[in-house]
Amino acid sequence: MKNILLIFVGGGVGSILRYWISKLLNNTSLDFPLGTLAVNVGGSLCIGIILGVLIKTSELNTSLTLLLATGFCGGFTTFSTFAYENQHFLKNGDFLSFALYTTTSITLAIAAVFIGIYLTR
Repeated sequence: MKNILLIFVGGGVGSILRYWISKLLNNTSLDFPLGTLAVNVGGSLCIGIILGVLIKTSELNTSLTLLLATGFCGGFTTFSTFAYENQHFLKNGDFLSFALYTTTSITLAIAAVFIGIYLTR
C-alpha cells in the first residue's frame, strides 16, 4: 500500500506541473504543442538524472524511485497527449508539423535521458 501511495503522490504532483507548463506554453496562436514537447523532454531529462544517480550511487531506494521515476515522471510526461496531437496534425494534413514534432520529441527525449545520466556521473 505504501508503494501505491508513493506513486499516487508523485503522479499527482507531476500531473499538476504538466498542466501548468502546458497551459503556459501551448499557445493556440502558435498551433504547435510546445508545452507537451517541453514536458516530455523535461521528464526524460528528469528520469535520466534519477536513474543516473541510482546507477552511480545506489542511494535512491525503492520508495524514492517509485515516488520520482514511476510517479512524478509518469504523471509529468504525456505520451497519450503526444499521440493525440500527432493525430490532429495528420487529420488536418499538416504532415510537416507531424514530422517535425514526432522527430523532435523522440530525438530530444532520448537525448535528454542520456544527458541526465551523463550529468550524474
